[in-house]
Amino acid sequence: MNSKETILVTGGAGAIGSRLVADLCRNHKVLVLDDLSSGWFDNLRGLPVSFWRGSVTDEEILREVFAEKPSVVFHLAANFANQNSVDYPQKDLLVNALGTLKVLEFSRQIGIERFIYTSSSCVYGNMDRPIREDMVGYNLDTPYAISKLAGEHYAEFFHKFHGLPTVVLRLFNSYGPGEYPGKYRNVIPNFIYSALNDLPLVVTGTGQETRDYTFVENTVAALKLAMVHPEAVGGVFNVGTGSETSLNMLIDGIRKAIGTDIKVEYQKPRDWDHITRRCADVTRIREQLNYHPGVSLSEGLRITVDWFRRNDIKNFKMYN
Repeated sequence: MNSKETILVTGGAGAIGSRLVADLCRNHKVLVLDDLSSGWFDNLRGLPVSFWRGSVTDEEILREVFAEKPSVVFHLAANFANQNSVDYPQKDLLVNALGTLKVLEFSRQIGIERFIYTSSSCVYGNMDRPIREDMVGYNLDTPYAISKLAGEHYAEFFHKFHGLPTVVLRLFNSYGPGEYPGKYRNVIPNFIYSALNDLPLVVTGTGQETRDYTFVENTVAALKLAMVHPEAVGGVFNVGTGSETSLNMLIDGIRKAIGTDIKVEYQKPRDWDHITRRCADVTRIREQLNYHPGVSLSEGLRITVDWFRRNDIKNFKMYN
């Protein structure tokens, strides 16, 4: 890929998107489209990007953005995530399915070189072993899982029918600096926020439930590999670490990163949450794209806690 090509990142103000944008800005012209519903403009402050505030469902804004002729599209914009989709299923469908379809259509019209779609491990349902890419389940628990899988099918259709060079990445519990706490946010920023404010960490379950927590730098590395490897086109790849961590183990890691004791409160699981284990099999992405996650959970938690403290996120007013 040539230096200074134009790259579009939808959802580029989010925790993952903004880290990707910061990396891409070193060698490329970067366009960012984000409605700031779950992203933060502060994540982009000081970066030389062209920014549009708007939704991927807005064809007028998409027309303006795509007039810049990006060569690559990273489609990270989404109505995030499970509980949000349960509360607002129509918005979830509109953004995650129709929005993805519109971005694909504009990408096809200008003939982009690569379209990278960020899907989710939610498309797998409940598995009791490391999950391979061919284990997709259709007994899905939330509208978010349904709409993210729909986006995958749209990407596959545009690849097979229109010849659009698409790549699908299924992200496993990405976390790290740039993600603020909130009602519809991930467990790690909410746990760190609670711990720093001497509030109990609320576990909805037994604490033995496992996930594959993937530091944002590892996620960004996978996104960049999907952009440059010819072998990625038409493929579907897990982006995780290959390691399971229980919520109780995660809490212990946060306790060590913060250096103080932590209160924990156990509550019954949410009605839709039946996932007891989730871990990525990363064989395919390792062998085909040479992906090797380099940041451990303990190091990632330490870096994330440091970011919270440097930016005084302890006093952040949660708004979603």
